[in-house]
Amino acid sequence: MTYETGTDDLTIDIEGRVAVLTFNRPEARNALTPSMYVGFDRVLPQLSVDADIGCIVLTGAGNAFCAGGDVKAMASRKAPGSAGGPSFEARIDDLRRRQESVSLALHELPKPVVASIPGPAAGAGLSIALAADVRIMADSAFLTTAFAKVGFSGDFGGSWFLTQMVGTAMAKELYFTARRVDAEEALRLGLTNRVAPAAELVDAAMAFASEIASGPPIAHRFMKENLNRAIQHELKECLAAEAVAMTRAGQTEDHKEAAKAFTEKRTPVFKGV
Repeated sequence: MTYETGTDDLTIDIEGRVAVLTFNRPEARNALTPSMYVGFDRVLPQLSVDADIGCIVLTGAGNAFCAGGDVKAMASRKAPGSAGGPSFEARIDDLRRRQESVSLALHELPKPVVASIPGPAAGAGLSIALAADVRIMADSAFLTTAFAKVGFSGDFGGSWFLTQMVGTAMAKELYFTARRVDAEEALRLGLTNRVAPAAELVDAAMAFASEIASGPPIAHRFMKENLNRAIQHELKECLAAEAVAMTRAGQTEDHKEAAKAFTEKRTPVFKGV
């Protein structure tokens, strides 16, 4: 399958069973643009059904992951309800669509998503990194909610993801102060799964993603659904859903191949069927 995002601001490359999506505005620390949202809208639904893709890596070009919203563009934007400006309701609807096209789509994508963070992930950029399933950071990178610095309250799901990961008190601290969290603290807080030397991040992220991509795609989809559900539902509901997913996974050729490989003491070859 050939992928095109429709914009140079968001690029896609396929390396084996891994799709690499890259925020591509290094001169602006990969600040978000409207065309990026269109790009996500275009490629994520395709990636979700491509049996040849087992994992998605989301990263940023240059020395940053994503600086979030483009503050310079914000400064020149007309206020809601002003002459020539959008209505307050239209602005809300537009932001909701953008959030759903990126954060919600990544969270619900039926395939694992790895955020590879070469440098700052700030504001909405941090929110999007947290929407990935796992994260790997360069040892020189840092995270910051940033919103308090520009008089915003936060968007793209950061308040929800951060609270789930670090608890209410720490999430409030990080939002109220907008302080920087370096890679060492991010690892301690559970905001990143791994840290790699900056010069080795690309290789480390691809090795991480390739390891995941070599696994059973159908089981991965069920795992992600189960783990996402566990955040919001009671144990009894999760047990019921796990029973259904486990039984379905047990009927796949991948499961049969894995069981056979186990008895034959070899590495299974998964095909997503």
